[in-house]
Amino acid sequence: METIKLNNGVEMPLLGYGVFQVPPQNAERCVREALEVGYRLIDTAQAYGNEEGVGTAISKSGIAREDIFVVTKVWITNAGEEKAARSIEKSLSKLQTDYIDLLLIHQAYGDVFGSWRAMERAYQSGKVRAIGVSNFQACRFYDFASVVDVKPAVNQLQCCVLSQQRTILPEMARYDTKMMAWGPLGQGSDDLLKSPVLAEIGRQYGKSPAQVALRWLTQRGIVAIPKSMHKERMAANFDIFDFSLSEKDMQAIAPLNQQDTGFRDFGDPDYLRRIIGMFDL
Repeated sequence: METIKLNNGVEMPLLGYGVFQVPPQNAERCVREALEVGYRLIDTAQAYGNEEGVGTAISKSGIAREDIFVVTKVWITNAGEEKAARSIEKSLSKLQTDYIDLLLIHQAYGDVFGSWRAMERAYQSGKVRAIGVSNFQACRFYDFASVVDVKPAVNQLQCCVLSQQRTILPEMARYDTKMMAWGPLGQGSDDLLKSPVLAEIGRQYGKSPAQVALRWLTQRGIVAIPKSMHKERMAANFDIFDFSLSEKDMQAIAPLNQQDTGFRDFGDPDYLRRIIGMFDL
């Protein structure tokens, strides 16, 4: 497994398994199968409601805890120094672990600075190995990262060949913050999975458009966390490190960018109200 070094020296796998929209009753089975395939990074969140299943799968796997990289996220309704601190303890309990490898602020709303202070304390005490943010767009990221003491190790964003997030990269580079891609396969978009450009490139290497899309991310040093509830597809998504895209391939993929900053309007108050209602913990 290829890795990337975070700004505090922690090594993070470049490919992981994401459990967004994996129902709690399926989480243990799905994570167990992902670990069997070879994944060693598991991405969950308080809002997903499946931290318990993730923790149970890991504890039963027989794999040493230090060989698995666990990511979770503090939700909006847990924002603020005291609430975030309590939520971190709950996540540790649900995940059945003494530490979290990477802890993120899930959305750029609420008292994010209070949450960050709680996360910095957890980081300094060894309960968390690295801290970062998620869904922080360029201006919000700069506003936040420029003033906090511990600079974000990761910013998790919607990123794939259709949404390449190139404009934020210079701001993240100021702090050596790495990008982590949610929705790395375009959330099943035909524009990606049936792309003639990706299909033609894939034919050169005996790979599918999805595998080319994932390799495009990891080859750029972007951590990808594809989700599937089918073991054979998990295995296919994992099988991307036996080939490398050429510079010509990378140039051919660049024009596929449709919406550089992602397909969700995080500045829409209705969107915020909707997601808080969906995940009011």
